[in-house]
Amino acid sequence: MTATTRPPEAAAHGREGIGRGTEGTGRAACHHGEILQGVFLDERRRPVQGLVTLPMHGPGSTARFAHRPGSPPDEVTVTPAGRTKARAAAVLAVRECAAHREAKPCGGDLTLTGDLPVGLGMGSSTSDVIATVRAVADAWGVLLPSETIARIAVRAEGASDPLMHGSRPVLFAQREGKVLEVLGSALPPAVVVGCTLGNGAPVDTLALPAAPQHDDDLAAYAHLRGMLRRAVTTADTALLGRVSTASARLRQRVLRHREFPTLTAVADSTGAVGVQIAHSGNVAGLLFDPRAPGLHRRLRRCTRALERAGIAPTRTFTTFASPISEEFPWTNTSRTPSAART
Repeated sequence: MTATTRPPEAAAHGREGIGRGTEGTGRAACHHGEILQGVFLDERRRPVQGLVTLPMHGPGSTARFAHRPGSPPDEVTVTPAGRTKARAAAVLAVRECAAHREAKPCGGDLTLTGDLPVGLGMGSSTSDVIATVRAVADAWGVLLPSETIARIAVRAEGASDPLMHGSRPVLFAQREGKVLEVLGSALPPAVVVGCTLGNGAPVDTLALPAAPQHDDDLAAYAHLRGMLRRAVTTADTALLGRVSTASARLRQRVLRHREFPTLTAVADSTGAVGVQIAHSGNVAGLLFDPRAPGLHRRLRRCTRALERAGIAPTRTFTTFASPISEEFPWTNTSRTPSAART
């Protein structure tokens, strides 16, 4: 799929470059850790790392990019300072868009705002990167397809979450930047009671050890992939919970959470269908079937049980459109996880 050009009234850039003062904006959402992460076979039967994330609407990153005509294309200033991945993405996106417009690339000023904590596994860096690419493309009057955004994100980050593909469940090879499988249009309906583990401390993803591979891992993850495909196809929330719990348990070999046994015990005692975690962070959630009897009572008990165990609940959200704050006001604490945004 190739990039397309927006209508002339939205982008009147000629071959010599772009108009002075041209700006663009971009926005990207976050996710709440993973439903499934492991090693899977791609279309060529090669084992690759892949994941399916749990989308969450609301928090995210917003980017604004302003051109500086005549400046070198790699001369991009970022505010706040230190967002090196976003800056790299901006430079790559400028070259991509300039080539599409057959124009001379130039640098610019990138400003990022957002409310995502760093290091909890909510895709903060990917959200910054995608918002940045969209802002640059908007400034150039180019609509970049998701596949191109994914390619740029992987080059900027080394590995990327699939946030550029929206909320549909996809099995995504995070180091290749490609979709291994579109599982369906939406995850099964679930209510998620979010929380943070490890006192909300950030996790250095790059410092994590490589996931140990066992002989039966490919078969195990292939089985979970099939289960998740069936859960999505049949809107089976209970099966979704079984997949996410199994994946979270396998991931304890890489990032062990001391609260994990408590988390699963709370899930069992309150009627949750399962648990999910960030496979490289400290955000977690307990999944409930919204169609189950006594849902409101279960959610209350879950929140209180987490608090008694010293696990901080953060927010309650759903995998489907729902005015969650109106339906479950006692669980929607809307507390931002404690890891600071830098």
